[in-house]
Amino acid sequence: MAELIAFIARSLVDHADAVTVREVEGPEAIIVELRVAPEDMGKVIGKQGRIAKAIRAILKAATPKDSKPIFLEIV
Repeated sequence: MAELIAFIARSLVDHADAVTVREVEGPEAIIVELRVAPEDMGKVIGKQGRIAKAIRAILKAATPKDSKPIFLEIV
């Protein structure tokens, strides 16, 4: 999942080398942390969070049904 989120984020931002993705596995869920350059934060979130919601929808669709839920945090 980290590769998918990294690919999407790198295609959206100006500073693609500043994109880092980290997966943190907890007992009940997996959290994917996305970090981008401060000036690219608005491009990843979008107006009223539309791009962030779309990325979360893609992540939810790509998650297998029998696995832990995966959540995206934009840090």
